[in-house]
Amino acid sequence: MDSKPAPRAPRAPRADPRARLEAWLAARAANAPRVSYPHELPIASRAAEIVELLRSPRRRVIIVSGETGCGKSTQIPKMCLEAGRGIAGRVGVTQPRRLAAVTIAHRIAEELGEPLGRSVGYKIRFQDRTSRDGYIKVMTDGILLAETQGDRLLREYDTLIIDEAHERSLNIDFLLGIARRLLDERPELKLVITSATLDTEKFSKAFRNAPVIEVSGRLYPVDVEYREPDAADAADADYVGQAVAAVESLRREKPPGDVLVFMPTEQDILETCRVLEGRKWPLVRVLPLFSRLPAGQQRLVYTVTAPKIVVATNVAETSLTIPGIRYVVDTGVARIARYQPGTGINSLPISPVSRASADQRKGRCGRVREGLCVRLYSQADYESRDEFTSPEILRSDLAEVILRMTDLGLGDPLEFPFVDRPAAKAVHDGYDTLVELGAIKKGTQYHSPNSRSRWELTETGRAMARMQLDPRLARMLVEARAEGCLPEVAVLAAALSIRDPRERPPDKAQQADAVHAAFRHPDSDFLVLLNIWNRYHGDLEKLGSLVQKRRFCHEHFLSFPRMREWGYLHEEITRAWREMEERDRAVGQGSAGNRGIGIMSPILHADVSPALYGAIHRSVLSGFLSRIAVHKDKHMYTGARSREIMLWPGSVLFGKPPGWIVSSEVVRTSRLFARSAARVDPAWLERLGGPLCKRAYSDAAWDRARGEVTAKERVTLFGLEIVRERRVSYGRVDPAGAHAIFVMSALVEGAMDDPPPFLEHNLALQRKVEAMEEKLRRRDILVAEAEIAKFYSARLSGVCDERTLRKLLKDARDLDASLRLDEDALLNYRPEEDAVAGFPDSVEVAGRPYRAAYRFAPGEEDDGVTIAVPPELLSAIPPERLEWGVDGQYRDKIAALVKGLPKRYRKMLVPVGEKAETIAREMPRAPEEVPLFKAVAEFVRRRFGVDIPAREWALADVPRHLRMRVAVVDPATGRVIDAGRDVELLRKKLGAADEAPSKVESPAWQEARRAWERDGVTDWTFGDLPERVAVGTSLTAFPALALEMPIPHLTVGGSRGAGVVAVRLFPARAEAEAAHRKGVRALLMRKFAKELAFVGRYHKLPAELERAALYFGGREAVERAIEEALAREVFERDIRAEAAYRAYEAEVGRTLFDRGHALTQTAVKIVELNAKLRAGLAKAGGGGPAPALAPAAGAKRTLDRDGLGALKERRVRPEYLDAVAADLDRLVPKDFLAAYGVARLVRIPRYLEGLAIRLERARVDPEKDRAKSAQLERYTFELARLEGELSRPKRGAVAPPNPEKRAAVDELRWMVEEFKLALFAPEIKTAFPISGVRLARKIAEIDAMV
Repeated sequence: MDSKPAPRAPRAPRADPRARLEAWLAARAANAPRVSYPHELPIASRAAEIVELLRSPRRRVIIVSGETGCGKSTQIPKMCLEAGRGIAGRVGVTQPRRLAAVTIAHRIAEELGEPLGRSVGYKIRFQDRTSRDGYIKVMTDGILLAETQGDRLLREYDTLIIDEAHERSLNIDFLLGIARRLLDERPELKLVITSATLDTEKFSKAFRNAPVIEVSGRLYPVDVEYREPDAADAADADYVGQAVAAVESLRREKPPGDVLVFMPTEQDILETCRVLEGRKWPLVRVLPLFSRLPAGQQRLVYTVTAPKIVVATNVAETSLTIPGIRYVVDTGVARIARYQPGTGINSLPISPVSRASADQRKGRCGRVREGLCVRLYSQADYESRDEFTSPEILRSDLAEVILRMTDLGLGDPLEFPFVDRPAAKAVHDGYDTLVELGAIKKGTQYHSPNSRSRWELTETGRAMARMQLDPRLARMLVEARAEGCLPEVAVLAAALSIRDPRERPPDKAQQADAVHAAFRHPDSDFLVLLNIWNRYHGDLEKLGSLVQKRRFCHEHFLSFPRMREWGYLHEEITRAWREMEERDRAVGQGSAGNRGIGIMSPILHADVSPALYGAIHRSVLSGFLSRIAVHKDKHMYTGARSREIMLWPGSVLFGKPPGWIVSSEVVRTSRLFARSAARVDPAWLERLGGPLCKRAYSDAAWDRARGEVTAKERVTLFGLEIVRERRVSYGRVDPAGAHAIFVMSALVEGAMDDPPPFLEHNLALQRKVEAMEEKLRRRDILVAEAEIAKFYSARLSGVCDERTLRKLLKDARDLDASLRLDEDALLNYRPEEDAVAGFPDSVEVAGRPYRAAYRFAPGEEDDGVTIAVPPELLSAIPPERLEWGVDGQYRDKIAALVKGLPKRYRKMLVPVGEKAETIAREMPRAPEEVPLFKAVAEFVRRRFGVDIPAREWALADVPRHLRMRVAVVDPATGRVIDAGRDVELLRKKLGAADEAPSKVESPAWQEARRAWERDGVTDWTFGDLPERVAVGTSLTAFPALALEMPIPHLTVGGSRGAGVVAVRLFPARAEAEAAHRKGVRALLMRKFAKELAFVGRYHKLPAELERAALYFGGREAVERAIEEALAREVFERDIRAEAAYRAYEAEVGRTLFDRGHALTQTAVKIVELNAKLRAGLAKAGGGGPAPALAPAAGAKRTLDRDGLGALKERRVRPEYLDAVAADLDRLVPKDFLAAYGVARLVRIPRYLEGLAIRLERARVDPEKDRAKSAQLERYTFELARLEGELSRPKRGAVAPPNPEKRAAVDELRWMVEEFKLALFAPEIKTAFPISGVRLARKIAEIDAMV
């Protein structure tokens, strides 16, 4: 083949498009059929007028009001042809019903003498019998409405005839509104509106005062008779009884003729028929007529030639002309469908009909001869009724109209030019329905002067709009595609678009129920329909012919026309979905894996699995989401918006109502019923509800296990709770709130498992400060939690879960350091250390430590101090010890005791605060066995001279937290067995032993002995020795070195202390401390035995002091005392660590000789000065020393008989001699080396030298010495008093001398000695400043002590 292109032929000149158009129009005009009009039709007389109006360019809209039978439906299309219409475009004729469209098309074609489909054709839902060159196209109003989607301006037509406009269906009103807009956009368009009963004035005004042509019908005269019930019976009026009575009257009083009775409900019809049949009029047939009646029975009203009485609903008002009707009995009421905006309920209340409907009923009897209409209501009632039935758009769900209008971009329904604008609430309700179905969303703006934010279709909405189904059914199909159950749901959608195919003739009701039971499904009325479909289409071979299908329907009480329509509708749905899938695949959006292709097959499986059940009913739910209900009681349910709904008695669910249902219809008759229902799982609702679900959150809290803040979520759908208290992450709901809770709970309060290092550090500091607060009973030490939270929030903004925190810590290495707090940052102020120390973590009771817990919780059981005691040691707890509490509570408890006394005692201690402070400051702690109340009573009696019995103190009202609490704790589990503040009561409740168990006999103690004790210790080779060790779970032992057996030969000149050393466990600390010092001494003396011997050999008293040493027992006794003092001073040490022992061991080796030498020299000097002073006293006193004064001041001198005699014979001995002798005896007792430590011993020579100076000076000037003695006397007297109190406590004292006071008195003694130096030997410098004022102050201080 030659690759070169062939040369082009010369292009023929194109015809002028305008010329071609004119030629085509001329051809159509020439081929237009010739028309004629039957002269017997009333409208034929008005043909010329109507044609003229159609030709007039100024008359674009014509309104023809013609009564039924005038010929308007068939003749006006022909008049349009005569007027030249249908040439530039077709003449479009709409009918509200398919049967009417087909019949009228046949009739017009017949009158034109042409076959159907040439010049005249029709198009209905499933058939298109039109030709390309046709002139007249008859169609349903729904078809024309659908064509607006592809041809918004409807350019296929040059004339539109909207017939039966009086019915005012949604489609008709929609078409009228579109037509009003088209007239503005297409000047050549003609519009003809026809009706039997029409509000012509309203329509004329709506179309700019369009001309109205009224045509009468072929009617015979009809009389009207009003039969109002008697006033007495008006309240109990029964229109069934009234209608029967009216029929009887007509049969009895009027000429023969058929009767048509209008009843509002099927039940009323059946009841009326039963009563009329009971009259048994000969040859008279009583026939019911209602929409649900099988077609065969409906045809009887046309075929029966015998006299008949037809009882019908308002279906007989229009469209039907029943032959032979001469009388009409009108009850004046009917069930009129009404939609209640906001509730979604299609209601069928029995309501009075309009005057137009009443006139239509009257017209049923004027067709063949004169007639009579009997109205069972008054003429006044008739005249007060609405003239016309309210248009359907004003009483219907506008969802489908809004969906289509949105799809066509026609704007807001409230701005659309409807003849009767719908109520705003109805429009809003329509929008709500579409929002519920997920068909629309906010977004698009319309370009209008009042442009506002409007709605636009979602992908789901666009698919729904193309399906020309009820929006709810269309939504079901969209969901079914996603669920993979499109074949099943397509069948259900088709079924729900028609009337129920099941028939239940009144005379065969039981038989029908029995046959229909084979289709039942226990959980779903929808699956009943599916079972019918499966059975009908299950075997095409058996039901291959129409005859067989009809027979099947007859045998199973099914309507064959409805079954066939069901199939047709299913095919249409299949075709629509096939086109959608092809478009999706073309743009790459096809969904593999679904069962969409299977929708083409009408044969379904017979069984429904649980998975398929869920898929099907989730699809149903998507379309009827607002029709859910939850079971309330018996057959009652609570529906959307808290409506009370009853399950329809005919439902398969009626016998066993499930928890949740969905129904395709909620209808109010005698009450609100849910029809066509099925069981559903509430778990499906949340996903399907989507944005319609209302979510409420409560109890937001930190979830330690999940590591995030959670809240209880409550989900409701249309007011019904579908999820209750589900724990969900709160961070996605309220990030700021979740962050605050996370910071407060997880970080500030530390409720986090495995906390990060910074948090462990911070929490430890917080616990430390919180422990201070618990102990000190304050809540102002730790900074406010809000301050800590602010610290974290500033560094962890937006963090609300543990996972995010750990990621941040991992990514930012320096973040951990920046999140660490220091103690000062947590403190508002720092408490005194002494105050905190008064609340120890363990309290020693009966020689054992017990863990102490503190709580500042007024009113709570564990408020105050609680010690944890094992059950076996409960008997070892002395109640008296608990009375004293801990040191930190002491002052408060004393104050509480004083304030809690009865008034007669309390007033003895005013001012109360000052006295309480004195008691707390001065009263010493008594032994554990001494009750606090007894000690306080004794102290107050002695200190203030006030005698308040101990029992009064015991009965004083003391706050609960100041009484120590005992918790008996199981050592193994830590469980608190019992607790209380009365130990005796606890013992009785728990059956504790009367005597405390001996811990040294317990197995745990024996085990501890085997672990710790050592025998034959000669050196420190056993490691460190702790002060205490735990024994078992509740005991404490005190390890110590103990001198088991002193060895006499291990001495240095008589110094004992060496021997066999062992490590032993002691039950008491004091016993262990005393033994340990001696054990260390023995161990060191064994180590330094040779050095001690060396020191002993070289440090002895000089021989010249042998006579002086006789006063102390001889020279050897003094030397042994020196050695003992040296050993006590050097070797008795409380050393616990081996390293410390070795260090001290080295120190002793270096200093032992020097320390021995210094001690020996001090002792030599004291012995020497003692001898000199005693010699001087003897000389000054006349030959011998005066008798020594007793150490205790105030004691009387003891004189023997010889002394007494000497006093009588000689002159009086000078006073200063007695004073010096007494001081000498006090300063240098015969065991002075044992009485004084080395630190005190080195000062004794100074005091002895001062005594020598005083003795010498007093001999020269006795008066001056006496004067100085007078200055001293006061202080020596006070010293003697205080020493006497310490050595001889008062009878009945409850406590030993206060160790602090004993130390203070001893300090006062040496202050007095220094004061003596200042008085009598000022040349010897005092060791510290001293004066009488200082002595007086010290004495007062001591007196303030107990």
